[in-house]
Amino acid sequence: MTSADTRTHTSRTGITQTHPDAAHPLPDTDSLAARARAALRACGVADDAFGAGLPVRTPITGGELTQVRTADPDAAAAAIGEAAEAFRTWRLTPAPVRGAAVRRFGELLREHRDALAQLVTLEAGKIASEAAGEVQEMVDVADLAVGQSRQLFGRTMPSERPGHRLMETWHPLGVVGVISAFNFPVAVWAWNTTMALVCGDTVVWKPSEKTPLTALAASTLLERALADSGAPPNVHRLLVGGPQVGEELVASEQVALVSATGSTRMGAVVGPRVAARFGRTLLELGGNNAAVVTASADLDLAARAIVFAAAGTAGQRCTTMRRLIVHADVADALVDRLTAAYARLPIGDPTADGTLVGPLVDKGAWDAMQTALDRARADGGQLLAGGGRRLADQAPDAYYAEPALIRMPAQTDVVRQETFAPLLYVLTYADFDQAIALHNDVPQGLSAGIFTRDQAEAERFLAADGADCGIVNVNIGTSGAEIGGAFGGEKQTGGGRESGSDAWRSYMRRATNTVNYSGQLLLAQDVEFD
Repeated sequence: MTSADTRTHTSRTGITQTHPDAAHPLPDTDSLAARARAALRACGVADDAFGAGLPVRTPITGGELTQVRTADPDAAAAAIGEAAEAFRTWRLTPAPVRGAAVRRFGELLREHRDALAQLVTLEAGKIASEAAGEVQEMVDVADLAVGQSRQLFGRTMPSERPGHRLMETWHPLGVVGVISAFNFPVAVWAWNTTMALVCGDTVVWKPSEKTPLTALAASTLLERALADSGAPPNVHRLLVGGPQVGEELVASEQVALVSATGSTRMGAVVGPRVAARFGRTLLELGGNNAAVVTASADLDLAARAIVFAAAGTAGQRCTTMRRLIVHADVADALVDRLTAAYARLPIGDPTADGTLVGPLVDKGAWDAMQTALDRARADGGQLLAGGGRRLADQAPDAYYAEPALIRMPAQTDVVRQETFAPLLYVLTYADFDQAIALHNDVPQGLSAGIFTRDQAEAERFLAADGADCGIVNVNIGTSGAEIGGAFGGEKQTGGGRESGSDAWRSYMRRATNTVNYSGQLLLAQDVEFD
């Protein structure tokens, strides 16, 4: 490595470090805007989507890429009504035919993978491989949904009455409103939308105001797939806009299910409002994910998994590892590995080869990270690595944060709260019951991991008295879930399940059917009414 490839930097630890300069010079905003326009054109986005309205900013430089037109509440209400009308036809379309439309969508995603991934990088700041991985996740869930279109099965149960058949059937639910977040700007929408479509629902999507370009591109590809497949118009509608648009989805009685991804604070507003009109919700909210590292763990394996889970996506995944609960006998050895790895992390331009950590989405994320660090130090925490800012001289409006490693004396209030940034708190334990208690003593319950070579410890962690999360892993980190399993969590994470397994049932209504072919009226429970 030549001197041009390194840079000295004084982090918040007060130690001057030499680290790889992953960024080189950051690209200018004009060149990024040109890339965005090219990617949008490649996906077929029409020019009339752009104009005075919502500024679209890239976290790479903090500059404005373009502006997009937005919907107001009246336009949102009209779109919901049109989707409700389309549902009357779409629900009667055979499920395998609906699946064919999703299969076509998957084909278009494969063809436009690079363009869509580039938009994810430009708007969300993800490094190239993670952006491509998000688009691949869309392809994978489309494949899963196509298969599911032939597997929307119910059950047949034995009846207590002779000459009777008892069964359940599943039917399309209605309009599904999808409210998505910036950190997975298209994958989570695809989880919901591909499954909802094969289940016979129509979809109205309100993306994050921070990532409208990816939404325009993905929606354009889906609408093309639906048209190519002969679907009726308005099976899917996109609503780019602010909170008032989301409020229309939440309030409308024509929206049967609201699937909302975001903060616990957001879910605490959305959930009760939809429940008040007896609608359904599917909530994917905060995660304060932890891994337990036992005395028997393979520390090299654990360290690699921890760095990806804690620092990947600049700490802006729902499943980012935020707490590390380490056996006291191996804590120092593991912390040494992590501190060394953090010092080597290439931080910078997410479009450049070799970068592993891109920018935070905006100044609000940076401020929240610094506030949490200050609180942690006030609680007696020791900042072991990171916490500083890079490239502020090149891009004053962009926020490249060094992932921070903080050793804490106890699980204080700041540790129990989710901060959506690359902060990893290290706690120690002596007894395995104490480790599980620490792990579960947070309001959130999304993802968990344990690193151990002791089968009994692994099984206990997976058991009913183990980790209280919706995703629980052994010898792997908390992030990077596959689409074949149901994704979601417990407690203040919201309880929703998306993607694989039987998550499709969230998008349908169940009917229990009794068929009497006996020619006699036989009442259940031996009731007589003659």
